[in-house]
Amino acid sequence: MACEQPKTHLHAYLDGELDAPGMAAFEQHLETCADCAAALAAGEALRRSLEQAELYERAPESLRRKVRVATAPAPARTSAHPGAWRWLAVAAALVIAILWGSRSFFPTIKSPQQAAWTTTLLDAHLRSLQPGHLTDVESTDQHTVKPWFDGKVDIAPPVRDFSADGFPLLGGRLDVIEGRTVAALVYGRRKHIVNVFVWKSQDLVPYADSGERQGYHWAFWKKDGFRFCAVSDTSLPDLQQLKTLFLQQ
Repeated sequence: MACEQPKTHLHAYLDGELDAPGMAAFEQHLETCADCAAALAAGEALRRSLEQAELYERAPESLRRKVRVATAPAPARTSAHPGAWRWLAVAAALVIAILWGSRSFFPTIKSPQQAAWTTTLLDAHLRSLQPGHLTDVESTDQHTVKPWFDGKVDIAPPVRDFSADGFPLLGGRLDVIEGRTVAALVYGRRKHIVNVFVWKSQDLVPYADSGERQGYHWAFWKKDGFRFCAVSDTSLPDLQQLKTLFLQQ
């Protein structure tokens, strides 16, 4: 029987455009619909292929020469201020070259994949704050939380309790980010909740270290073949401190 789920839901999920309830509903649908799961996998594969294809072009030297020629002043007007016109032509060429070159630079700073992951991670954090969604295993003992993930994800996440540093371990759960099952470690920070998402570092996209959106902060880092992202409404320095604690282990 063909799936009756609107295709727009699949595309919105793939682009990270669904709100938290919509994301949760679609993820539940994916568990029982092989057609949508296959279509989602195909869409993600296509997006990765486009991102790795480097479909951009640097401004060639010939373009800079054409700009200089096009912006060169007429002879009648260069007699008064020849130096000024020359510098204006060079400046125009440099501006255009920089704009062309930025097409290859900015995707490494904030790629579509990074934007989608960031949006989905923020939605996952908000979804976890709903009653009954924060933890699948509730414990302050890292030796209880770590074994719970065995057989549930394809990694053994590095679970640590940082109570002595102001980040008590509260538990863990499974989450789905961009169609990938990841481990989520839950920490407290004063009266705030911090989610630390952990997954295998297979993607090649260089994520920005940190950011902020509507009062929520995130911090990415990478260690020992794992990718981490801490998300919370606590301050960014708090997340940076937690990041340092993980990197020191």
